[in-house]
Amino acid sequence: MLLLAASGGLLPAQVRYDDILRGPGDNWLTYAGDYAGKRHSSLTEITPDNAGRLVPKWVYHVPGANGLRTSPIVHDGVMYITNSNEVRALDARSGRLIWEYKDSRSKKQDVNRGAAILGDAVYFVTSDVHLVALDRRNGSLLWQKKYGNVEDGLNATLAPLAVKDKVVVGVSGGDSGMRGYVVALSAATGEEIWRLYTVPAKGEPGAESWGDYVEWGGAGTWLTGTYDPELNLLYWTTGNPWPDFYGGDRKGDNLYSCSLLAIDPDTGERKWYFQFTPHDTHDWDAQAWPVLVDLPYEGKPRKLVLHANRNGFFYVLDRTTGEFLSASRLVDKLDWATGIDAKGRPILAPGKDPTPTGNRVCPGVRGATNWMSPSFNPATGLLYVVTLEQCDIFTSSAKKPEPMKNFAGGGAGPKPSELGQFFVRAIDPRTGKRVWEYPMTGPAESWAGTVSTAGGVVFFGDDDGHLVALDARDGRHLWHFQMGEGLTASPIAYAVNGKQYVAIASATAIFSFGLFEPLPPIPLPVIRSAQ
Repeated sequence: MLLLAASGGLLPAQVRYDDILRGPGDNWLTYAGDYAGKRHSSLTEITPDNAGRLVPKWVYHVPGANGLRTSPIVHDGVMYITNSNEVRALDARSGRLIWEYKDSRSKKQDVNRGAAILGDAVYFVTSDVHLVALDRRNGSLLWQKKYGNVEDGLNATLAPLAVKDKVVVGVSGGDSGMRGYVVALSAATGEEIWRLYTVPAKGEPGAESWGDYVEWGGAGTWLTGTYDPELNLLYWTTGNPWPDFYGGDRKGDNLYSCSLLAIDPDTGERKWYFQFTPHDTHDWDAQAWPVLVDLPYEGKPRKLVLHANRNGFFYVLDRTTGEFLSASRLVDKLDWATGIDAKGRPILAPGKDPTPTGNRVCPGVRGATNWMSPSFNPATGLLYVVTLEQCDIFTSSAKKPEPMKNFAGGGAGPKPSELGQFFVRAIDPRTGKRVWEYPMTGPAESWAGTVSTAGGVVFFGDDDGHLVALDARDGRHLWHFQMGEGLTASPIAYAVNGKQYVAIASATAIFSFGLFEPLPPIPLPVIRSAQ
């Protein structure tokens, strides 16, 4: 039987690895659109001149949703979205439901950031650490494989990454004690191929940088990585050490927490690492996107990885070797370090650790940025990053921690008078300088990021629940639409039948927007007078 795509044509037999390599155009095939994490679409129909004509094309309300994190996957007119333990396929032109799959086996209900697609399969993780493969054409179950134990303090929330013939995933749970890892499974069968732990076992190199809690050190891997096919390297970020806010029993750098790991995707071997925040006591995960770009740097072409970090600094590294190249301030409110030294280590300001009575530190616990997606436009040469200017009161507790008891060694939160403010900032990665910024109004609760397009527009979800369009060159406001609720996901761009769309998940629904098209005039009936 021949299957029809939503666009009206024959459904292709499979999504090839080469299709993903081509990057986003009509399709959006990875969480970030491409392997490099640029989150930049080649579509040009929507421009600064016509963005004011954008209108909602459809809305799909996800039953039972509350705070959707999904970044949709789109292939040949079909959109795949996730919620906790479930996937839905929608007609990307109309929002019509094609099929749905719900995993009723998992007893945990955590957020889910999206799916992956390869061949004839759609992949997603369940909250209880299973990778599930579905037939993308009808949603039937192909297989599911357990790759971690809830009993070990683990859960799963990320969008998988399909690379060649593998699906790469990670784990959450670092705030209550666990041992993080990245794992690659066969895309065909789910068989485990390799596993790389982010915290060394006792006796392994790096274990000396810990102390009493090395076996429960955290360093979760809950944000999807990026990939360079030419270098054949995965780039995966790691979470905070545990206990989060008390470091007295884990003296040392706590490798490989708060780091960027370069991994051989064929073997799982760690090729290099860079630690942004050694001995973190402020819950500043490194889990923000490593964006891969090729740019001239100090007069020479370089393969770079850009990283806007929660600790308040914007980093540029050589992605071949991991060499530290530069760091600049991402936010103005930054007082825990006076700068970054020539080797990439922070120069600590005294008296900025959490205390039992509370200590005001900038940036706050949510960080200068977080997992909300940045984007990079090759035409402007700018990286577009959502940043948060906020300070928090950090407290600590020397109480003996118990793994898996949701004990973080303290806590953090803002004063009522210091709730913070979000900005979209355009950064030149060659200099680290801000080219423009767009301030937001709102309660400082957003988790939405950006998407860039070749039409010269940057879309983002703002702190007041709007989808906003800005001119990519200068940050000029072009258009906005009130979604009616908070935004906790980043937008994407796609096209069907030559028409460009921009989609984003609100707290409970998927919205898709396109340019207004006036209806053709309706011919009036001819009325003849009686003879």
